[in-house]
Amino acid sequence: MTDIFASLGNWNWLIFGFILMALEVLAPGIFLFWLGLAALLVGLISFAVAMSWQIQLVMFAIFAAAAVPVWRRLAKPKPDASTSSFLNKRAEALLGREFTLEKPIIDGSGTMRIGDTVWRVAGPDTPAGTRVKVVQVDGANLTVAAA
Repeated sequence: MTDIFASLGNWNWLIFGFILMALEVLAPGIFLFWLGLAALLVGLISFAVAMSWQIQLVMFAIFAAAAVPVWRRLAKPKPDASTSSFLNKRAEALLGREFTLEKPIIDGSGTMRIGDTVWRVAGPDTPAGTRVKVVQVDGANLTVAAA
């Protein structure tokens, strides 16, 4: 087995790296990509510096182990303040936004469709088609004013 490994020389790492990356395409999970990258790095380094196969194998193990924390750092989702702060607080996300009334506000109350939801709105009597701005939120009730 070691004769086969030694006979291919530096090319075995490049072949192994490309095989691992091809397997990653067939079975995605990002894990084989980093092993393939580690193998490619060992192959490229072994072209520049003559090393025994034992040292190459140790280098592969080090690169593969180092790839795990690198990948975790790169893959860590960055919190997006615009979406995470309003999670389960849909009404608060509407505060300050402007919408067009489909139905008039009569006697200080009415309804307004925003997306797929119909909201109760309160504010001054306003005809349909008027642009209004959400100025206050109270549970599922929105207080609006002319925009």
